Amino acid sequence: MACTQCAGIEHEFDAAIARRSLRRYRRRGPDKSTRLLIETLRAAIDTLDVRSALLLDIGGGVGVIQHELLDGRVERAVHIDASTAHIAVAREETERRGHASRTSFVYGDFVALSDTLPAADIVTLDRVICCYHDMPALASISAHKTTRLYGAVYPRGNAWMAFGIAAINAVQRLKRSGFRVFHHDPVAIDGVLRSAGLVRQSLRRTMFWEVVVYARRPLP
Repeated sequence: MACTQCAGIEHEFDAAIARRSLRRYRRRGPDKSTRLLIETLRAAIDTLDVRSALLLDIGGGVGVIQHELLDGRVERAVHIDASTAHIAVAREETERRGHASRTSFVYGDFVALSDTLPAADIVTLDRVICCYHDMPALASISAHKTTRLYGAVYPRGNAWMAFGIAAINAVQRLKRSGFRVFHHDPVAIDGVLRSAGLVRQSLRRTMFWEVVVYARRPLP
């Protein structure tokens, strides 16, 4: 991939990390922030009476969001990730759950490949915006892909989160890794999403994360 950050993701999120994440998900279910996102999306899907929905899960990791939503009103899912190891374990879990015929996998940089990907009823980016250097491009292009709902999880915009991310990146430099974490301003993210025609419906927070859901138009 031409994207340096994506190459770093490929190296950083290797088979050992992917396998460990899958084991943790199987034992404990979704992490707290992911669970909040899924719960909020399910409520919005019910409110809108969405049926036979298509999910575009950007940076889908081991596929937690698609696994959970495919058990409900989501009919099909497209999973895109810059880590081949995560795609491999997500595919394994998809087959185990009987969702293989309803899921497709795409490897690469979403921003570079966006023209080849379909618009979807629901678009999700769970802890993905902080892994991409060009927030305006990622947020804007992904927002324009949704026809109904948009969900994301990203770091909170306070000083101690900025300090923590700086510390992570210092370790990455010592490791000579090309992967970096980015502390994008949540207010700036919100501005990009609103400029794309989305309206925020929900903002929930954990200690480290903001969990947001937007709609193409206000919910009833």
